[in-house]
Amino acid sequence: MKKSWFVYLLECQDSSFYTGVTNDIDKRMKIHAEGKGSKYVRLKGFKKLLRVRECVSRSDAQKAECQIKKLDKWDKLDWFKI
Repeated sequence: MKKSWFVYLLECQDSSFYTGVTNDIDKRMKIHAEGKGSKYVRLKGFKKLLRVRECVSRSDAQKAECQIKKLDKWDKLDWFKI
């Protein structure tokens, strides 16, 4: 069985946003919450998951992540509505 890949947007304790990809969203959020995830979230502190979108492959998830990271902060939320 092929695993799904996801692109996600989370909010940090300082109200900044972080975008990432994973194939297990629950496990990844637990890792972020424990302070063992990305260096950025470790430093800023995990607050909450804001948005998730399923992608057809890891490559598509990474391309989406790259697109999102180029957007202004509040446009990132709108990207997930498309």
